[in-house]
Amino acid sequence: MTAVDALSPSDIDAWADDTDGPVALHLKQKLLPVEGDGGVIFPPTYADIGYNIDELNDGTKVAAIDSVGAQANRIEPIFKHPPYRQLVPQIEILYGNEKLVTIFDAGHRLGDALIRCVKADEASGFDLREAARDAFTLLLDANDASAIAKLAPTSLVFGAWDSRDTQAKLPRIVQSVIRAWDVDVLRRSAQYSPPIDYAALDVFSDEEKAKQEGDPKSPLAKRGFVHVPAGHALGGIVAAGPIERDVTVNLIALRRLNGGNAQALRRYVLGLSLVAATAPLDPFLRQGCLLVPDDAVPARWTVIDRQGGRRAVALTADLALAHAEAAAAAFGVGPGRRLTFDKARAREDARKADKKSRAE
Repeated sequence: MTAVDALSPSDIDAWADDTDGPVALHLKQKLLPVEGDGGVIFPPTYADIGYNIDELNDGTKVAAIDSVGAQANRIEPIFKHPPYRQLVPQIEILYGNEKLVTIFDAGHRLGDALIRCVKADEASGFDLREAARDAFTLLLDANDASAIAKLAPTSLVFGAWDSRDTQAKLPRIVQSVIRAWDVDVLRRSAQYSPPIDYAALDVFSDEEKAKQEGDPKSPLAKRGFVHVPAGHALGGIVAAGPIERDVTVNLIALRRLNGGNAQALRRYVLGLSLVAATAPLDPFLRQGCLLVPDDAVPARWTVIDRQGGRRAVALTADLALAHAEAAAAAFGVGPGRRLTFDKARAREDARKADKKSRAE
């Protein structure tokens, strides 16, 4: 059995501080359907292609179960809740009939359109749109990420691209993806049967029933009045090989962060990255895809050095949280805000996009 090295706080700090230190941390975690080995699972479906399945040179097929972006969108919202909530600024935006959305729910984080469509706070004078633009500009002009870390530090953890404004790009420090290996695609069929015979009750004629029954696009079928078969639809996959989650923490990208107290900044972002990487995975990915860790194959974290050497380490969620709490206290977490969506700003931004499209 491979030895697993214990970690001290100084070991973790060195990952952020040592410019000649390791290049990455990696977790390979085997997952299983709750039904067990060989259980049917449902990957995501995409327009035009259905499941995203690639065939390798040896003929085996690999299915994407959860993409990098999807995993980031599942992990990031943990920062809305204890015990992670106090580690980051809570930016909440009211919209509609007192509904609430947070920056952790915005797919493009600090570069999301929502950030540009928020009213300035009259009491404090704080303007999220301008603060985000200034933070991105500081990064572009001075390679200074400190303003982003005070405003929206998960944008440094999961990456962001201000593609509609400054064009600033932040690489992902934490990347997670789930794939299933050596898969076979299944098909399924179904039949909808109405609970009563509506034609017999003169809701419509037997002729109309005969004409529209069996056609899922017909008006009566769409409304559920006639029998509708659904045949040979995608029915999930079975994996003969493993279902694996790969999580990578890019320590090179982390150590390229600069600005202010660079050491405190890097340790803070590292703490958030380790929390994100070690937090338990929500096993319910979608209907028909409920995955849990395989307790017969323990997941292990590995540190990879510059020469490719690999060392197993005992990195746990508790250890990551303890480091993140200490690093957050040293760096100073930015203030939380509760702001309001501004319809006028959204319309203004949309007009800009329309004007640019016409010019092109």
